Amino acid sequence: MEPRMLAAERKKSFLFAGVAVLIWSTVATAFKLGLRELHYAQLIFIASGVSLLIFTVYLVFTGQLQQVFRSTFREWLWSATLGFLNPFAYYLIIFKSYSLLPAQIAQPLNMIWPLVLALLSVPLLKQSISWKQFASLGVCFLGIVILSSQGSLSGYRNTSFPGVLLAVGSSFFWALYWILNVKDHRPEAIKLFQSFLFGFIYLLATLPFFSGFSFSWGISLWAALYIGFFEVGITYLIWMRAMHLSDNNALTGSLIYIAPFISLILISTVIGETIHFTTFLGLTLIASAILYVQLSSKRKVTNDQ
Repeated sequence: MEPRMLAAERKKSFLFAGVAVLIWSTVATAFKLGLRELHYAQLIFIASGVSLLIFTVYLVFTGQLQQVFRSTFREWLWSATLGFLNPFAYYLIIFKSYSLLPAQIAQPLNMIWPLVLALLSVPLLKQSISWKQFASLGVCFLGIVILSSQGSLSGYRNTSFPGVLLAVGSSFFWALYWILNVKDHRPEAIKLFQSFLFGFIYLLATLPFFSGFSFSWGISLWAALYIGFFEVGITYLIWMRAMHLSDNNALTGSLIYIAPFISLILISTVIGETIHFTTFLGLTLIASAILYVQLSSKRKVTNDQ
């Protein structure tokens, strides 16, 4: 590719990535607004339904919908597994954690999935893990401890440790989802559509056991629609486009770690949470550890090639 064309593609990549980062900066606030009036299961049920509609429209306009009907039984079965992990299990767990924790704690804890991904890649993808990655896990754990203090040692008494465990535990479902996703070589949009189709079916079947189908119009319902359109909908497609245009996915992907810092501003101004110094410190440690692992992994792959 010519240098001028490469530079143009890189600019488009950063533009799409920047839009995705700005949108994802708003979702922690939207989660808390949605949970004010809706049960966490209702929140993901509505959001996943909206996302499924968006993916359907995207496939129609890009001419890929017919490929869905050509999927094999094995591919449908694979999508059923992915749909159980995401959106069904992952979002049920993470929304429950948001209902128990301040947004400024829940969101950074949700960020640790790349480190969990590195751990799970050892048995599932037969990859090795270095001592530096183990050290990064230690830094990340320190960040979690500092973050959970909510500003002082006495703050631990006000922290829901079931909420912390759920937020951290959700990372296993998200990491496992992406590991299995790597093994599926179909177009990303088709995989998203089919996994969300199954996830929506699972939610439809289980929602009566969690809450019910009674929704009232209000800010929480609007937040659920917003989450479905942006957090688990169109922004996935925007991010996919950014990655497709990028000539350095590690660099482009690192932009995502700006989102939680921007998010703190919205959490403070919209939700009204007092942002503690320990939140910045813990978030910085977690983001730095994850970013180091991702960039070092990318360099290792490049050197091996």
